Amino acid sequence: MKLTIRNMVCDRCKRVVREELEKMGLTVGQVELGEAEVAGLPQAITLQQIRQMLQANGFDLIDDRKQSLVEHMKVLLINEIQHLKGERLATENYSAFLERKLGYEYSYLSGLFSATEGLTLEKYIIALKIEKVKEWLRYDELTLSEIAWRLGYSSVQHLSNQFRHVTGQTPGQFRKATHVERRSLDAVLNERKNESGPPGGAKE
Repeated sequence: MKLTIRNMVCDRCKRVVREELEKMGLTVGQVELGEAEVAGLPQAITLQQIRQMLQANGFDLIDDRKQSLVEHMKVLLINEIQHLKGERLATENYSAFLERKLGYEYSYLSGLFSATEGLTLEKYIIALKIEKVKEWLRYDELTLSEIAWRLGYSSVQHLSNQFRHVTGQTPGQFRKATHVERRSLDAVLNERKNESGPPGGAKE
């Protein structure tokens, strides 16, 4: 059976989920961001016990179809923006990418995401992109033009304006700062809920 799991955002998350499920005595198959396969449940183990274990480790079990779809959106975007899976076609913006991968119109996906998470999908996409920009600026291996191209910004100026709006700093100021503020991906969602952001993140 397949378990859909909230807040799996990195390889460490996959490792923790696998280890904790195996500690419970479950036979674990493939584990990906947002889901894990187990070979059935022994009589002694309930879904509620699995949920409690996951919650104790900062995750949660999802058994609702709409919540599962929202989690799938987050996984697709994290894989594409943070892990550069390259599944988005060169001609696609993020709205078209989600429509193609999930089989729903973007207006439905966007409305569902906002209703479930209390944050627009556009702001979530922007937050993920800005965290990736921070990572690349921190390691100082790419020019700003290369970063803009890799993340699909229309121009360096567009990236710079969005970065300054979100962080209060220009990319150059951030690159030179001695104290670098980075956020874990599972914190991005909560920290952006009450912030205002420029529109159109998914339409780029």
